[in-house]
Amino acid sequence: MFYPLKIILMPVLLGYSLGLNDLTVSSVELTVHVGDSALMGCVFRSTEEKRVTKVDWMFSSGKHIQDDYVLFHYANISVPVGRFQNRVHLGDILHHDGSLLLQNVEEADQGNYTCEIRFQMESLVFKKAVVLHVLPEEPKELMVQVGDSIKMGCVFQSTEEKHVTRIEWMFSSGEHAQEEIVLSYDPKLNVPMGSPRNWDRFQNRVNLVGDISRNDGSIMLRRVKKSDGGSYTCSIHLGNLTFRKTIVLHVILKEPRTSVAPVNLGSEILGGNQLVIIVGIICATILLLPVLIMIVKRTHGNKSSATSMALVKSLENKETAHLEKHIYSSITTQDVIDEAESGGKSEATYMTMHPVWPSLRSAPGSPLDRKSAGGMPKTEHAF
Repeated sequence: MFYPLKIILMPVLLGYSLGLNDLTVSSVELTVHVGDSALMGCVFRSTEEKRVTKVDWMFSSGKHIQDDYVLFHYANISVPVGRFQNRVHLGDILHHDGSLLLQNVEEADQGNYTCEIRFQMESLVFKKAVVLHVLPEEPKELMVQVGDSIKMGCVFQSTEEKHVTRIEWMFSSGEHAQEEIVLSYDPKLNVPMGSPRNWDRFQNRVNLVGDISRNDGSIMLRRVKKSDGGSYTCSIHLGNLTFRKTIVLHVILKEPRTSVAPVNLGSEILGGNQLVIIVGIICATILLLPVLIMIVKRTHGNKSSATSMALVKSLENKETAHLEKHIYSSITTQDVIDEAESGGKSEATYMTMHPVWPSLRSAPGSPLDRKSAGGMPKTEHAF
């Protein structure tokens, strides 16, 4: 009784978990940068011989309800659709590998991807979902000085463990220049090799530093020369799929090292802090401007006062010198003349005039004022 019940329950449970005719694998996530490539795995592993008849890849950005076709494969023909044309490739269908290689990833490629694999004479559909995250583009141009070393990265992002079959690095010095082999690595030989034609150029200067088991084909270029400037293209081969990445290397000359005198060093420090010094000067000028204005005003006022005092003293000296001269007047009145004529004698009359000082005249109660108040000055007569 127990065994028949178990036999009956197993297909029911399997049908519920598989969705009757669908075998869905839990989704995985993959993160890449703009411009890189992404391998979204979709491999059906089975001990039985099965023939794949159809493979579909669908895309959903989450903004639209309806999914968009990325690629469909039917009757041994793969057809990319829409904006994914010339950017997607399928894996090895004969070995149940429906993985999708997406090249030159764009920001709009971020979203959910669903793979569906159908087999001949079977209603079972194998499904797998991949969530793709797209990050901003990494720098594709590097700069190095002559004589230094530079690492050029080449990492292939994948949700599936793929075996690297070959790694190649090519070099081109210009648009119309012929490509040259920098390095070629074969995992079977396990020895990186260069091209005999370029043996003198890159010999003992290029090393493979990436972890091949993690699809990392990065290299290190040592003792860089001026002629090493150009484009470097990395190719990682995974069976019938190939990941490529191009890096532009700029080589610059080193500046000659010269001894710096203390004066020059001070000039360099001053030049580096020019902005701080200028701001400080401006602030100090603004703060000291009122003080400078007051000083100028006081100086100008003192000069004007000194000039005025000198002018007043000069005028006073001139008036004093002029008034110090005694003025004597001989006055002959008509009566005196008449008496002289009648008596036969002549009488001389003299009048003495005292100088009057301006400063004394302006002072109230001065002797001069009192004299003026008493009347006219006395007249002396001499006989």
